[in-house]
Amino acid sequence: MSANYTEPEDLLADESFLSWYFKSGAKDQKDWDRWMAEHPEREKLVQQAVALLETVRVREAEIPVQQKQAAEKALLGKLAPLQSRQTPTAPLQSRESPTAEPRSGIYSLYSYRRWMVAAAILLLLGAGVVVVAIRSASDRVVKTAYGQITSRDLPDGSEVTMDANSRLRYSKGWKDGSSREVWIDGEAFFHVRKTPSGSRFIVHTDHFDIIVTGTRFNVVNRNGVENVLLQEGSVILHDKNGKELTMTPGEFVSFDKQQLAKRAVQPDSVTAWKDRKLVFDKTPLRELVGIVNDHYGVHIQLENASLGDSTISAILPNNNLDVLLQALEATSEFTIIRKDDQITIAAR
Repeated sequence: MSANYTEPEDLLADESFLSWYFKSGAKDQKDWDRWMAEHPEREKLVQQAVALLETVRVREAEIPVQQKQAAEKALLGKLAPLQSRQTPTAPLQSRESPTAEPRSGIYSLYSYRRWMVAAAILLLLGAGVVVVAIRSASDRVVKTAYGQITSRDLPDGSEVTMDANSRLRYSKGWKDGSSREVWIDGEAFFHVRKTPSGSRFIVHTDHFDIIVTGTRFNVVNRNGVENVLLQEGSVILHDKNGKELTMTPGEFVSFDKQQLAKRAVQPDSVTAWKDRKLVFDKTPLRELVGIVNDHYGVHIQLENASLGDSTISAILPNNNLDVLLQALEATSEFTIIRKDDQITIAAR
């Protein structure tokens, strides 16, 4: 296991994580419980991986006990020749209690073999789930790299334009009459197509859901910032507490202090990223730095913390990091200091 996992697929490729999920290994259970406790910021990643597994996991009908016993008997019969090659030199002791009376070597070997068979079956089941999960997830996940903006048609003909460093996952089985669901991490602009039956289109963020039938809107769900700008049509927002809010075109709603709230914005500045521009209107410099870091995957730092309170009003190009920094420096308020891979913004 690693503390550097960044995608749910990374967890799905880890056999010990699957053992934790299926509760098939006590050690893996403890290791992953401890890992999550030591890295609480990874809880969301684990939840996403579990959601993927739950989505693709096949719920099989319960197998009759007699059938299980017959299959086990047949399998143990094929393994019987191996038993003659193994002669236990001493009785194995119960793992549950170090002080328990030792059991017979034959019985312990038989129990050990039964445990190995069960473990092998669980491993095969787990491996099958992983293959299905990874294949299904890759088919239903859209990602953008740092600095990349891309558009994609969804199964129903709806179009999504995704900002850099964003990830979208959508549910399978988009049939007319059933809900169309997507999960967004990052920023995206949706143009949702109406269906003949008026099927709902639902966008999930960390703290609320956006429910529409056909409309255009922008969504941000990144680093604790969650908001929606409605451009056309109407949407209904549902938060995790069951509260509901209806939006009309031109309205902007953000999730702040555990509640949804409308506030005034310049709509063109919110969606300027689609034209590879960043529009700032008295924006704190620390907020600008966060946006640029997210977009390009860099780590720009401020010379001192107080500089973050400085505000900037400007339209900056967003198709090249060097050009963006040059434009920022051209405001005559800041200077850009580069040293190796480190970028620092200082006051003039």
